[in-house]
This record gives sequence, structure tokens and C-alpha cells, in this order.
Amino acid sequence: VQLVESGGGLVQSGGSLELSCTASGSIFSLGEMGWYRQAPGKERDLVASIARDEIAHYLTFAEGRFTISRDNAKNTVILHMNSLKPEDTAVYYCYAEARATFLSVREHYWGQGTQVTVSA
Repeated sequence: VQLVESGGGLVQSGGSLELSCTASGSIFSLGEMGWYRQAPGKERDLVASIARDEIAHYLTFAEGRFTISRDNAKNTVILHMNSLKPEDTAVYYCYAEARATFLSVREHYWGQGTQVTVSA
């Protein structure tokens, strides 16, 4: 299972960005998907997650500003971010819980990360 992200970049404070992540390769089943972020010198923190039935969960800092969605037919998860702040600057990592084949156990997969920079 490979996860490829896109959509990061530089935006001014108060602006918006949309991150996209698509899973490909050998995929028997795709479960929960979501996004983490990691700022320089800090731990990687969960931002939002979404189950296959589209029930979403947000961390407090993302509630009301970020929206996570998924397209199961396209194996894609999207994070739309509004009202961005300089403290949202981080590398954002997509993840997915997936089984690669019928015989596989469920594993946690990561994307390569995409940089989001919010200028003051």
C-alpha cells in the first residue's frame, strides 16, 4: 500500500489549503484514514481521522477550522483547512489502516509528508 499526498504549500495567515492523499498498490481493504502533523522539534500529532463509514474525529485545534472527507471509490482522503494560523505550520502526514491482501493483517501506512507553511 502506498500513500501519495499533494496540496501542501505556503499560505498567508487566515488563508486556506486543501491536502489530498490517495492510496494505491495492493489493497484488500482500506479502513480508517487521516492526517497527522509534525512541527520542527515537536512530536507527530493527530489532526483528524475518518472511518470508512465517514464518521470523523478532530483534535481540538482542528475543530471548526479543518474538514476531513474521503472518497472510498478513489481511496482518497482530503483535509480542507480554513483560517490557517502560523502555528499550523508543519509537515502533514497522511495515514491509512489497511490490509494489503486477503491473508494480510491490518497495518498502519504512512505517506511521505507534505509541508504546510503559514506566514504571519
